[in-house]
Amino acid sequence: HPSSILTYPDITVKSYKVESRITSRFAHTTVRSSVVNSGSKAQSIGFNVQIPKRAFITNFTMNVNGITFVGSVKEKTVARNLYAQARSRGKAAAIVRANSQDMETFKTEVHVPPGSHIEFELHYQEMMHRRLGFYEHSLYLQPGRLVPQFQVDVYIFEPKGITMVQTPSTLGEQFAEMISLTQSKDKAHIVFKPNLQQQRKCDNCTGSAIDGVFTVTYDVNRDNDPSSLHCLLQVSDGHFVQFFAPSNLSPLPKNIVFVIDVSGSMWGVKMKQTVEAMQAILDDLTIDDHFSIIDFNHNVRCWNEELVPGSSIQIADAKKYIQNIKPNGGTNINEALMRAIQMLLRASNQGLIDPRSVSMIILVSDGDPTVGEIKLSTIQKNVKRVMREEFSLFSLGIGFDVDYDFLERIAMENRGMAQRIYANHDAAEQLRMFYSQVSSPLLRRITIQFPEDSVSDVTQNRFDKYFSGSELVVAGKVLPSDSNTLTSFTTASAVSIFNTAMHLQHLAKQQHSFTGFARQMWAYITIKQLLSERSLAPTAVKKRKITQRIMSLAVEHQFVTPLTALLVESEGATERLLADSPRDPKHGCCSVRVVYQPPPWVQMTTTAPPSQAEKGPEEWTLVSHPVDNDPHFIIHLPRSNMDVCFNIDSKPGHILNLVSDSGTGVVVNGQLIGSKQMHKNKLNTYFGTISVYYQPDGVSVTASTVGIAVTDASASLPFTSGSFCLMFLCFSVRISIVKNSHVSITINNDIQVMVLLHRVWKKNPVSVDFLGIYIANDNRYSPLVHGLIGQFSREPEVSVNDIHEGVDPLKKEAIMEVKGNRLHVTRGWQKDYRQDKKRGSNVYCWFVHNSGKGFIDGHYTDYIVPELNSFLQTL
Repeated sequence: HPSSILTYPDITVKSYKVESRITSRFAHTTVRSSVVNSGSKAQSIGFNVQIPKRAFITNFTMNVNGITFVGSVKEKTVARNLYAQARSRGKAAAIVRANSQDMETFKTEVHVPPGSHIEFELHYQEMMHRRLGFYEHSLYLQPGRLVPQFQVDVYIFEPKGITMVQTPSTLGEQFAEMISLTQSKDKAHIVFKPNLQQQRKCDNCTGSAIDGVFTVTYDVNRDNDPSSLHCLLQVSDGHFVQFFAPSNLSPLPKNIVFVIDVSGSMWGVKMKQTVEAMQAILDDLTIDDHFSIIDFNHNVRCWNEELVPGSSIQIADAKKYIQNIKPNGGTNINEALMRAIQMLLRASNQGLIDPRSVSMIILVSDGDPTVGEIKLSTIQKNVKRVMREEFSLFSLGIGFDVDYDFLERIAMENRGMAQRIYANHDAAEQLRMFYSQVSSPLLRRITIQFPEDSVSDVTQNRFDKYFSGSELVVAGKVLPSDSNTLTSFTTASAVSIFNTAMHLQHLAKQQHSFTGFARQMWAYITIKQLLSERSLAPTAVKKRKITQRIMSLAVEHQFVTPLTALLVESEGATERLLADSPRDPKHGCCSVRVVYQPPPWVQMTTTAPPSQAEKGPEEWTLVSHPVDNDPHFIIHLPRSNMDVCFNIDSKPGHILNLVSDSGTGVVVNGQLIGSKQMHKNKLNTYFGTISVYYQPDGVSVTASTVGIAVTDASASLPFTSGSFCLMFLCFSVRISIVKNSHVSITINNDIQVMVLLHRVWKKNPVSVDFLGIYIANDNRYSPLVHGLIGQFSREPEVSVNDIHEGVDPLKKEAIMEVKGNRLHVTRGWQKDYRQDKKRGSNVYCWFVHNSGKGFIDGHYTDYIVPELNSFLQTL
């Protein structure tokens, strides 16, 4: 949710208004902002709105000096083609994409003359999910400055009645008194309208204190009579929604295997918080529950080989076991999950557990598998093959090194769910909250049925489990009928027999509801379920069918999904923008940028058509010498058919020469930056800037984590992290830039260099954004080439002997003979991020210690140069 106006001093934000209308758990949110360029120069004005991942954008409109841009959702290819037509006429700039973890960011930017007046308006819709007994609606407020007219309105209408409405102080205690609430039996209106003085960080401050989440929580009325445990709605647009949330039932006993990652990366705060959470979780178990604990690194250990009752003695012993865990080693997820499933199977086959009980595995991990079976798709198949229908798998991914998509797929496919846990001071609370959601199962195998002749297109109506405090929702179309009622029949397994029938009356249109909410809610649920099915589709044919259905529904109901895009057009379609959700749904939402008046340097760029020699990262199949992470160098030696790795432990600010070829006039240098703080008594260093200089034409390409600059003797072209898929020809140097991804540089078709951008979570306490560099192995240099990488264009004779077990059982050791030296080397792996930018792929190599001493010519300090364009002095 809302949102920030990019912070420029000469921009006046006149108004900033957010309105949410929630009808029967379905919310339609509108964010409006009115902005003036009050400076004396043309400048870019941005409108950034954070929205929750589960929401769909439904429209965006913009008025720039009286020209109105109106949005419409189209299939992605259709929208892109229309956008490309306008773009080729120089009307609008580029598609760019935001990347965030739990949020999506919609970004718009307009470049406007002084005095311009811009109005932005964004609409999105989402369904409220009930957790722990209430619904939570969050609005992200980041105006970025003081605003004369600032207002938030949340309207709630629940036909069955509202039992509770609260506004927790998530935005800050100082705003608690400024939030007003008006409530009747079935309606509520929350208003937050601070004046200019109340918005200030302090009495004399010019900055706004409003920066965070505005939260409203509520719940609805439910009678305790089992026959009215539902709220079933029929509305005039021919759709119904049924909500199912019984509460007066006894919990079912549960059997839980906790599977905990104790590899080396869990060391520190992650393990400390996991241990703290497990203490509280174990205390929640009762004598009717059964449990065990499996902890795994490269090995798999069991606290107890069998499930045991949750008695006080067993719980005390389990707590002691958890407290004594010392994280180290690799990650063998496959073997750990196989052992957990076998434990549940044995207990079930031996009749040790109550047939009415609920069996689940809760996996806690912070990284990808590194030992045993490491292919994610194979692990997924293995788990699916041995899991029984009555077992569920819940996945918790700690931090950002874990492949969260994999954890989500493996959980969804096995009747569970996944959640990302942020590795910070309240990780234990996040773990406990997740456990609370699944700790009290009330029903199993729930089916909600309707007479066949009364409804069609019903969303999921069979559910594996119902947990206390949650809610099951079914929606569909109502077929034409003389009757004014609709009957449903629900069956489920509970501690006692559970059957209930229910009749539905027509719901009259209410003032607080927005038009067509049930129709939109049905489409929203259907699309969400189809997206899940698509990610698990077993064949390409099945996936295509699901894709077509999603696109058809999304266009009909105007939802921006990963398969559709929002085309924003001025009247007469003379100008177009494109809001484009990424192909990979985890990479945030979308963004548009329109140059209303071009920046001064636009005329200098000349686009060149892609040639055969130009390749994107997915097509770059050349064997190369990569340098990535903490500068890890990987040198490929084709004659010996081996890879050799080494690190350079230099200092932030140092410039290292990678390639220096005075014969062709090419030099490649990299400047180091440091991590934010020491990690294990060591300050990690990374490449923060890479420079490629071609001396004959005086052309220099300098890539940093914030932008790219191309300079020649007469001019310079700045780009902020590169324009989207921008290509241009500059003398003998061809450059291709893909926004937030990579830049490829080709010199005279002889020498190719690719620089990859690695973004990290901005609140990460240690890591920083950094660059990786890939230099093609078959580059054609002159015989004068040298440098940390350039020297290996003349491949040295290398032999590896005396391979033996090392200190780490996973890493062999050996003696390498090279350049007249005998070096102790260790077998390991480094990451190559060209094919898979997020996870990378492992490259197995022999690791040379002491900053490559004995493998590189001279000492690493010989490769430190004074300037980014400096050639290496002769070694």
